[in-house]
Amino acid sequence: MILDLDIGNTLSKWRLKDTVSSEIRSRGAVWTREEWRPGSDIPDLDVVEAVRISSVARQTVLRETVGLLRRQVGAVYVARSTAEALGVTNGYEDPGRLGVDRWMGALASYQLAGGCCSVDCGSAITIDFVLPGGRHLGGYILPGLRLMKESLQLGTRNVAIDPDSEADELLAPGKNTVEAVNHGIYMAAVSAVNRIYSEVCDREGVALPLLLTGGDARVVSRGIRVPHAVWPDMVYGGLEACFPLTVAERAGRMSGAPRVPAPVALEKIRAGLAFSTLL
Repeated sequence: MILDLDIGNTLSKWRLKDTVSSEIRSRGAVWTREEWRPGSDIPDLDVVEAVRISSVARQTVLRETVGLLRRQVGAVYVARSTAEALGVTNGYEDPGRLGVDRWMGALASYQLAGGCCSVDCGSAITIDFVLPGGRHLGGYILPGLRLMKESLQLGTRNVAIDPDSEADELLAPGKNTVEAVNHGIYMAAVSAVNRIYSEVCDREGVALPLLLTGGDARVVSRGIRVPHAVWPDMVYGGLEACFPLTVAERAGRMSGAPRVPAPVALEKIRAGLAFSTLL
């Protein structure tokens, strides 16, 4: 089995992948802690042949995790943000400072769709752009839905937005404080993603495929105005592309990769941007 780990600021997500069939056998998540320890909610390492890790946690957490795993598993691969990989040139002035989860998402999206806009809706919402040809432009970071809610300190942090809510409902004025907070932060998030996508496509003169991932991708997706796809395993896809271990991965197939919808014409994006500027 292959153990893939996506260690985030809030959650550490994992999945077990069959080395022969390339099928996902199980998956789960635990709160990111000071130390990573196998237990009731983490898979048995006795069945694991290799581990692939993407981590944005503190270096001490990563070092302890890698040390533990290397004592029990034959091969441990740790993803790093580099100046170039898989045909993509990192747009950061200091490439190593780009969050590795963003780098994995950009690499996976580029392998799947060529030029792309990848949006990760987690604790923070990150938006990265890679042009056709592989030039990563850099990106944007804004507070995620939960961070925005916590910043208001109105006692509504534990009341989540229903991911099955319709976008029109979430964009309407709230009829109580919880609704007002939820609808307000939803409006802020989706408006930012829509505007940033349009502005960058307009400036670069290209309509890019749009891919979303992260814990809040499903709800944010409902307010996105252009064709897009949700890819929960985007970061794992980057790990697969960087460290291919199965026959399917070596052939370029990434688990759970969605069908990428064709983007709308650039002229339509520009027309919508021009209209919103007039309002």
